[in-house]
Amino acid sequence: MKLTALRLTVLAVLTLSFFAFVCGDSKNETTDVKKDNTTQTQNQTNQNTTNKMQDTNKPKTDSVKADDKTDSKDSKGSNNVVIKTSMGNIEIELFEKEAPLHVANFKKLVNSGFYDNTTFHRVIPGFMIQGGDPNSKDSDRSNDGQGGPGYTIPAEIKAKHEKGSLAGARLGDQVNPKKESSGSQFYIVTGEASHLDGQYTVYGKVTKGMDIALKIENVKKDAADNPIDKVVIEKVSFK
Repeated sequence: MKLTALRLTVLAVLTLSFFAFVCGDSKNETTDVKKDNTTQTQNQTNQNTTNKMQDTNKPKTDSVKADDKTDSKDSKGSNNVVIKTSMGNIEIELFEKEAPLHVANFKKLVNSGFYDNTTFHRVIPGFMIQGGDPNSKDSDRSNDGQGGPGYTIPAEIKAKHEKGSLAGARLGDQVNPKKESSGSQFYIVTGEASHLDGQYTVYGKVTKGMDIALKIENVKKDAADNPIDKVVIEKVSFK
């Protein structure tokens, strides 16, 4: 009887030990699975965040795809615009065939009133006058020439630079090897600029008011070629 009781006791102890061992391993495995799931979720979250950041940092050229040419409906299909400045009006014909993306974007900005109350912030006699920067609306002159709508436009380099040509300003080749134009800044050629052929996108030309452009290029300016007295683009509209 004593031997049988001892055997039962040993058997009970072994059974409990085995049960504890199995339960313990099961708990650890469940914890490991939760850790793995948490890690996978965190990795996925980090990947999603990275993707969003990459999407945010991409140039928003989607705004100037060919589909945007439908914006011309708002302007009744006109490719003629009037830039009303504080010194007089300049009329321009847009080259939709040569530079459809630039023209579609320009029309969109005109329709939205984007250019209203901006200035010609850079003028160089015998060369060009430059405008279209939203930063020029305020009183801080130091950031003029650095602003835009937040995207660039793919290069459409075809037309040559002639007196009166309208072209897209852009950053230099070192940081902009594709020669993409600024989303809003433009310049009007007032003199010799043939050295810019093949480098910048021309998408229009002055048809009337070249005398106004020549007056603007000769106003008094500071060391940054910014007119001391603002030359305001009061409104741009379609003719």
